[in-house]
Amino acid sequence: MNVAILGGGAMGNVLAQMTEEKDGMTLVAMVDPLAGQTLEQAAGEASGAGGIDVVIDFSNPANLDMLCDFCVANTCPAVIATTGYEESQLAKIESLSKQVPVVFSANYSLGINVMKRVIAEITPILEDTFDIEIIEKHHNKKLDAPSGTAKMLLAAADGTGRYAHIFGRDGNRKRSKEIGVHAVRGGTIAGEHTVLYAGEDELLEIKHTAGSKKIFAAGALKAAQFAADAQKGFYNMEDVLFG
Repeated sequence: MNVAILGGGAMGNVLAQMTEEKDGMTLVAMVDPLAGQTLEQAAGEASGAGGIDVVIDFSNPANLDMLCDFCVANTCPAVIATTGYEESQLAKIESLSKQVPVVFSANYSLGINVMKRVIAEITPILEDTFDIEIIEKHHNKKLDAPSGTAKMLLAAADGTGRYAHIFGRDGNRKRSKEIGVHAVRGGTIAGEHTVLYAGEDELLEIKHTAGSKKIFAAGALKAAQFAADAQKGFYNMEDVLFG
């Protein structure tokens, strides 16, 4: 399977190395839009190797139009790992999935996706007697806050929309039926997410810590294998991992 990577940053470089080491996969293009490179140019250069079978996007929301145009024109599956999209862009991703297979997730690690399932199952049991807070920590170069993963965990905790969502806190007011979401940015933290359940005289924390970017690359490659064999449609990592 021929893989093209959209994004020339640190994550893209880790993914490129792991793609080259993965049996059955060939890295045929690494596209850095900041250097003026495009997927169309990369496809031309990769034509001798058999073209591009799937695009994995670890870049920036500004590159979504390029990704969508290329995938539609070439009937190419897409694995989208970029976060920070606006609502109109999310609608465009949904539209893309009507024409090609799209795997879209805020986080591609196995641990986070298991954590998401656990959160969805235990919150209804605890919600009447426990307060819920979400804390996420990332490196100082991450632009969007809160992280896409924190939003994904928030959606898992509040599947019925019964909570107010409070992003950061200041001022003086009583707590309502709410979930607080807090972002920390500093150093080289690869990623840490904690869902905290605070009850009367007891505290439950469910926490995931990423030791390196390799866990996200491994998940993205698994998603690429899934997308290459899938029918057109919109998929997430639960579809990839749990069917």
